Amino acid sequence: MPDAAKNSPANAEAPRIVTACVVLIGDEILSGRTRDANLSYIAKHLNQIGIQVREARVIPDVEDTIVAVINEVRARHDYVFTTGGIGPTHDDITADAVAKAFGVAIGYSDEALAILDAHYKATGGEFTEARKRMARIPSGAALIANPISKAPGFQIGNVFVMAGVPMVMQVMLDSLTDRLEGGATMKSRTVSGQIGEGTIAEPLGALQKRHPDVVIGSYPYYRGRVFGTSLVMRGVDSAKLDEVAAEVAGLIRSFGVEPVEGEPV
Repeated sequence: MPDAAKNSPANAEAPRIVTACVVLIGDEILSGRTRDANLSYIAKHLNQIGIQVREARVIPDVEDTIVAVINEVRARHDYVFTTGGIGPTHDDITADAVAKAFGVAIGYSDEALAILDAHYKATGGEFTEARKRMARIPSGAALIANPISKAPGFQIGNVFVMAGVPMVMQVMLDSLTDRLEGGATMKSRTVSGQIGEGTIAEPLGALQKRHPDVVIGSYPYYRGRVFGTSLVMRGVDSAKLDEVAAEVAGLIRSFGVEPVEGEPV
């Protein structure tokens, strides 16, 4: 882009969109043995600082799959956050796979070893060879603090590798937040009405085409014998959201139904 275009008033006013992908790694999630609790937390946390989760993947503990997915999504998004597969057992292969994705070596981090050694001395646990595996970090990576169980995560490039245990993942995410640069925060408006999705589908589609910078989602609801549809608008411009919400309310009203702001009671 020419410098003149970069510095134009219109471009200066355009909100910066920062995107992320979340990669949930683990056979236990795919098998249904473990119910994921991380994606929702990560998405909400990131949106508060202006990072929009645009994609999420759930993948198995298979090295080639992890490598391929990491390389694919890190090229497409500003940030990638992974959970799972950095523990002490044989199937914890995320660190090795991420190192392979970046084409770097992996080995014991003196810093991570010192953190874990101090932790097990303080707690009376044995610092076994298996536990030392948690100190293996890709070359060039920076540690992510883990105040709970001490075994660190790590950052390499735009990829942040975190634990799968929700409580541990959450404190890791908190500890790395100051490394992130956000952009425009996604906002939302909701308008509901006792009207079926099929009734408003065609004019709603036309409304969406008129406002491509606002994403409109349609969600039917049932409250006993009462049914209706909630229309959720998401975007980064509050004024534009208010404009589209007013049009949606008018659309519902045109069918003889009184719209309600927000979710139905």
